[in-house]
Amino acid sequence: MRRRWNWDFEEEARTRARRDRAAVGERVGTPLAVATPVELRRRRVALVLVAALILLAVIVAVLASHHGGPRTRASAVATATAAAGAPGAGSLRQAGDPVKSVLAYTPFVTAGGLGGRDVALTFDDGPGPYTPEILGALERERVQATFFAIGKMERYFSVSTQREVSDGDVVGDHTESHLPLATLSAQNQHEQLFEGVARVELAGGPRPELFRPPYGSFNATTLRELHSLGLLMVLWSVDTRDYQQPGIPAIVESVLAGAHPGAIILMHDGGGSRAQTVAALPTIIHDLRARGYKLVTIPQLLRDDPPPAGQPIPPSLAGD
Repeated sequence: MRRRWNWDFEEEARTRARRDRAAVGERVGTPLAVATPVELRRRRVALVLVAALILLAVIVAVLASHHGGPRTRASAVATATAAAGAPGAGSLRQAGDPVKSVLAYTPFVTAGGLGGRDVALTFDDGPGPYTPEILGALERERVQATFFAIGKMERYFSVSTQREVSDGDVVGDHTESHLPLATLSAQNQHEQLFEGVARVELAGGPRPELFRPPYGSFNATTLRELHSLGLLMVLWSVDTRDYQQPGIPAIVESVLAGAHPGAIILMHDGGGSRAQTVAALPTIIHDLRARGYKLVTIPQLLRDDPPPAGQPIPPSLAGD
């Protein structure tokens, strides 16, 4: 049987208290409903004191507002910041959470800004049997990446997620069971998102702030559910199509042909054989570095050079 919350519980508690006091009065022979002259005088004095205090507070507030003059919210914040010795806006952006900063003006990203040289490598559909090899290649090259994990895969390969966290990689949500969200009801979308988040936490990772839609499938309902969970949707600007196993040279070439400042590169560490991705990864890292790119996680990309505001929301993207 489901417990119902009683929203009037406070009023019921007060009613019970009044009944208890009445019962005590009856037992001692003093009817509580009748106040003595002394009690009446005390009540009048109390009311006069309360009225005087309220009047005094109003006078002080009026005098303070006239003395200080008009003050905008921005000037108040600036004054408070200066008084506390807080850092400037640039420092605050560096010190704060870059994902939350970007979420404040857009629900999605496909790339970072164009002012830097950051490129983010991302991997979907893990953790799986090939994830340790992907991690080995990243560790040897001292590169941190972003992994979008499927919740149900954490039941079998959570050790890899723990290793990702230990390496400084970032783990995002890729739903519980890799379903195209645009085909699901709001409730089922919420469950897919929430359970994916919970699985990462149970595996020992921090609560994800990032989400990637399976098959690039999303709709307006998805964006509402992401907002309720505080998740930023991360799409991509380069699709290697490594899930089609096109060959090692083709995977490398797709990355190099599409690479640009702020690029988000889509690869996979799960969902099938990823031997070609594993073999292509060292060359991808070497060649991107040779072109002057810095390989970073999605949060670092957003911190270093966030995307501009006002971008139109793209349609669902093709991909796996």
